[in-house]
Amino acid sequence: MKKIIFSLLLVTSALFGANLFAQEYPNKPIKVLVGYAPGGAVDLVARTLGKSLSDSMGQAVVIENKPGGGTNIAVRQLIDSPPDGYTLMVAANALAANMSLYKPQPFDIDKDITPIAMIGRVPVVIATSADGKYQKLSDLIKAAKSNPDFITYGTPGNGATPHMAMKFFEQAAGISLKHIPYKGGSPAITDLIGGQLDLVAVNMLEVAPHVKSGKLKIVAVMSAKRSPLFPDIPTVAESGFQGFEASVWYSLIAPAKTPPAIVKALHAQVEKALQSKEMMERLGSVGGEVSPGTTAQLTSYLNSERKRYEKLVREANIQPD
Repeated sequence: MKKIIFSLLLVTSALFGANLFAQEYPNKPIKVLVGYAPGGAVDLVARTLGKSLSDSMGQAVVIENKPGGGTNIAVRQLIDSPPDGYTLMVAANALAANMSLYKPQPFDIDKDITPIAMIGRVPVVIATSADGKYQKLSDLIKAAKSNPDFITYGTPGNGATPHMAMKFFEQAAGISLKHIPYKGGSPAITDLIGGQLDLVAVNMLEVAPHVKSGKLKIVAVMSAKRSPLFPDIPTVAESGFQGFEASVWYSLIAPAKTPPAIVKALHAQVEKALQSKEMMERLGSVGGEVSPGTTAQLTSYLNSERKRYEKLVREANIQPD
């Protein structure tokens, strides 16, 4: 009987401590790491989310850009930070892909991080110049089957999400294209406009201004649904590849062993932010959409994405820059 009472006291004490911790959190500024340079899609999403969290939680949210190592530098800083809810990270697809891309394995998402919330998705698109040869996906596939490794496409680099998306597409379509890696999407787009490339694969944010100006045309959207920014452009899935999906996704993560009460509090704040007009407009402006969901759903999704990228990296022998 004494053991039972003692156990109950321990549980009650732990619950009281967790609730008190949650009530006191946050009581100082929160740092959100971004593994990319300022001005990109991940940075814009992080800053919009950070403003919303700051407004609702009453503490400054500071965005710290830590580019390099394919985001591994930022992930390492996150992992090495105290699991107290004051160092977070807005992560994208590289979080799931880098475990397979880099040797030795730079981190383990199952052991080193705590998922908090999914934020949103932005399509990867295949684009060509306004007068390019391959205005339709069917034209591209037909030409690629006749001339393997002849049609060129540029991406932001080896192992970048758009590169991986194109490899998924090549596998699905049974074709082989010639990949030209760049250091970022902008120089690839410049060469496409200048006639040095047949296609580019980039996120919607980078290509949208050039499509609106009439310099480029989107051949296909690689997300599961059409983009609200260009609703007339068909998806790869609609073009004969049912179930195909390759988007850039964004999530909020924390170091491993972050207290459940803090995770719950942060998740609630992210869900609140995703309902705001500002957050919807920010993602909508780059052709994306918010993606609410539970922490358990994000955990499951990260695991499935890790396995999907692991298989692709192995089969396509992809090496990072």
